[in-house]
Amino acid sequence: MNVLIVYAHMEPQSFNAALLARARAVCAARGWPVEVSDLYAMNFDPVARPTDFTARHDPDFMRYDKEQRAALPAMGFAPDIAAEIEKLRRCDLLILQFPLWWFSVPAIMKGWIDRVFALDFAYGGGRWYDKGGLAGKRALIATTTAAFGQMLAPDGINGDLEVNLWPLQNGVLAFCGFDVMRPFLAHAVPYVDDAARRDMLEAFAARLDGIDGETPMAFHRRDDFDRQWRLKPEVEPRTVGHYFARVPPAVRAKLGR
Repeated sequence: MNVLIVYAHMEPQSFNAALLARARAVCAARGWPVEVSDLYAMNFDPVARPTDFTARHDPDFMRYDKEQRAALPAMGFAPDIAAEIEKLRRCDLLILQFPLWWFSVPAIMKGWIDRVFALDFAYGGGRWYDKGGLAGKRALIATTTAAFGQMLAPDGINGDLEVNLWPLQNGVLAFCGFDVMRPFLAHAVPYVDDAARRDMLEAFAARLDGIDGETPMAFHRRDDFDRQWRLKPEVEPRTVGHYFARVPPAVRAKLGR
């Protein structure tokens, strides 16, 4: 299994760096080739620019996704984008590893997604969800937080982390065809002791060692939706992003929805 780890942390002595080292060790022990895109070390540019293309399809009006589509057949991308696309082509498992910043990925990782998940490569032309351009590959989010787990519970002060991660897991990874694995979460990293952090490292290693035998999370297939792009009445919601459709009207009224 070919593994690509896209890593976003600027501190080489961080706990995230320790997680990355453990991931490399597990891959080596399993005989899995691993590539790492260390975005800060690469000084990866997160900003989508007109210069991302060797030639412009429409020099008069910039539509970034349409320029991606035009560039794809001849790989007319800037070298940094082309290199990352080829890494994605090769991988069987993509790991996005990052500290949770403002309930999302760091900007440098968001920019990697914007620039690398090109139209007609990762998605497009009706190739969404189970029919996405990256179907057949697996994806895992590995993230650290500065919040205790109960703070990110469904009744926690910060809300359900599953809801928080849904745009990334459903709207990016599942949308592009990945089989999305249950995320690895390391909570309150700055506030726990070394023993707890060692336990987290061991838990991460165990997850990766068995990742090829895990069952992916449940996300909707494209055919679960009707011609109006609405969930078919007979299809039960599978994700937190779709459950509200089945909330009774009286409850929705109380919520102002």
